[in-house]
Amino acid sequence: MRMSSDSGIFWKWGKAIYRYRKWVVALWIILFASLVLFAQKAPELFTDNGFTPKGSRSDKGMIELQDKLGYPAANLSIVYVSEQSKLTDPEAQERILASLNELRELPYVADIKPLAAPRLDAEGGENVMAIGVTFHLTTDEALVRYPEVKKLIRAPDGMQVYVTGGTAIMYDMQQASKKDIVKSEIIGLPIALIVLLIIFGTVVGAMLPLIVGVTSVTVTLGITYFIAKEVSLSNFLPNMVTMLGLAVGIDYALFLVSRFREELKKRSDVEEAVAMTAQTAGQSIFFSGVAVLIGLFGMLFIDLSIFRALCLGGVIVVTVSVAVGNTLLLALLGIFGHSINKWRVIPKRFVKTGGSRLWEKIAYAVMKRPIALVLVTSAALIWLMLPLGGMKLGVPGADVLPPSYESRYGSDLIDKGYDSRELSPIQIAVQTELEVWEEGSIAAIDAYTAKLKQLPGVRDVRSFQSVLGNLPADQTAALVKQESVRTQLEEQRLAKGRHAVIAVIPERGPRTEETEELLRDIRGLDAGPLQTLETGETAYRIDILDRITGGLPYVVGFVMVVTYFVLLAAFRSVLLPLKAVLMNVLSLGASLGIVVTVFQHGFLADLLQITSTGYVTNTLPVIIFCVVFGISMDYEVFLLSRIAEEYEQTGDNEQSTAAGLKLTGSLITSAAFILVVVVGAFIFTDIEIIKALGLGLSLAVLIDATIIRILVVPALMKLLGRANWWAPSWLKR
Repeated sequence: MRMSSDSGIFWKWGKAIYRYRKWVVALWIILFASLVLFAQKAPELFTDNGFTPKGSRSDKGMIELQDKLGYPAANLSIVYVSEQSKLTDPEAQERILASLNELRELPYVADIKPLAAPRLDAEGGENVMAIGVTFHLTTDEALVRYPEVKKLIRAPDGMQVYVTGGTAIMYDMQQASKKDIVKSEIIGLPIALIVLLIIFGTVVGAMLPLIVGVTSVTVTLGITYFIAKEVSLSNFLPNMVTMLGLAVGIDYALFLVSRFREELKKRSDVEEAVAMTAQTAGQSIFFSGVAVLIGLFGMLFIDLSIFRALCLGGVIVVTVSVAVGNTLLLALLGIFGHSINKWRVIPKRFVKTGGSRLWEKIAYAVMKRPIALVLVTSAALIWLMLPLGGMKLGVPGADVLPPSYESRYGSDLIDKGYDSRELSPIQIAVQTELEVWEEGSIAAIDAYTAKLKQLPGVRDVRSFQSVLGNLPADQTAALVKQESVRTQLEEQRLAKGRHAVIAVIPERGPRTEETEELLRDIRGLDAGPLQTLETGETAYRIDILDRITGGLPYVVGFVMVVTYFVLLAAFRSVLLPLKAVLMNVLSLGASLGIVVTVFQHGFLADLLQITSTGYVTNTLPVIIFCVVFGISMDYEVFLLSRIAEEYEQTGDNEQSTAAGLKLTGSLITSAAFILVVVVGAFIFTDIEIIKALGLGLSLAVLIDATIIRILVVPALMKLLGRANWWAPSWLKR
């Protein structure tokens, strides 16, 4: 990476930006102004949670039940609680149903009735009553109608009411997403501004990185608004965009502004300073951005829409951040010139503008004992990774929200009061060769049902034959010849045409390993002439996990291999990129281990305002790996870039390492602190997935900017000596 050359592509780019600096700023102002209103509206369009494994057996099975038997795509559960009376009494139920008369009159409401699942013998169980509501609407349509529905749900005297179920949970997640963005900005941006003021000492220098971060986020959300008009996107996308945009946007701007101020001290000509800033820091953030993009593209190897949506949002916001840094910010630097040091709020004597000798001393101290430090730090990081061995993955539901949200609290009440095995059975969509009413079809379903009952872990098996008393096939066939009987079964959504549903009630709950094993046994069962598709909560969870575990090796391999070759091209060294990748794996593994300890085992959960669920959301390891791998690589790239720049001039490995740490130590520490503050603010938001991502990214950056950069990098640079800079002759050309 010949960064000190004054004739490179980035040098010429900086010259061009300076020449047209006013036009560049004007174009960005127009773009920002045209997208800001759409950016504010964007979160309302993100209505997909992204966890549906499209095209899987569970997804096809549910679609078949909806299309052929009329299963509703959207539903609600309304939970009533009373401390004064038993809600199981007929009188109480009548009052509850009467309070829903206005809701029942809505043209898109299909059915309103009490949940049919048996109650658990829990204390206070009789004081809870849940009513199921189904709609003639798609999930997106129900989400739009939800505020209207919610207004018509009122608690009778002496009761409290909580609305939960798929539509309510999705609506609350959408509201939480918007609330989280505001909360994170209120927490993170003021602290970031204070740190920037301390670093630069001037208002102009401190405001420029914030301008880059806010511009990147706003432009990206504005772009995704138009994409979401055509494509369903995950409701986690705006949080991801805000987190990444502020993090990388502010960090990239920090390095550019710092380098510009440094260049102004070397040369008085502003145009030359802008050009050299582009050639050095501009080139660094370009390669850093590429490293982040590689990690984000890795998510595409797993076929789930949440990964595609987060990849899309992440790729756009990182690309925009690099573009804003290398265009708008360079143009602003050219316009402000030496005025960037005006409007000083901290006396100049308290602001260090050069490298600190403290970092140089630390580097030489580390290089005196490289072997011991590498062994000790590596052992410590590996120890932090150990919880990964016991990591339990789960699919989030309402528990992705804190209990303060109505849909989460209502869901918890249902879990405590009703039998989850009955509420969430394994459902099997069955297609017969002839109509289900034919004796041959009934006999085939009976034979299949008998096999299901023989499987370990099965508590009960139910179908339309169960409703008719499990009569022999010929008697059932005779009975269903009556139109009234067929109509009743069709209205109960049990059978119609050539389609029927079988419900397998497991011995254990839907989220247990035993029920997962039962589902796999069912999928391996010979159904004879029947075509079967298994669906339901357990089936969805297994299909999601199978896609994640199946794609994970490709994700890891792609990200690590492509990152290595990009850094190989950047540094013209074989070992430096390999070392950077391996060190990143250590810091990432350690941060993931801590995330497991916090979210699965509940360590420090109260302090961090986290509700421990006993598992880690199954998408989290992939998201954290893909996002954090690129982000935490930033500081490695910036440090090694400066070391390489010094090595070009001196040819001395140890001196270059110490000089690189000296010149970047304070800056990288400040940048890491800002990123930890901005991203760490998301730990105190509401959505568990975003909290975990904020924690994982903050920890990885903290570990990378301290243990890895201060201790491991100088130690390995010393151990490898001149081998750090070896590369085949063809690569150096």
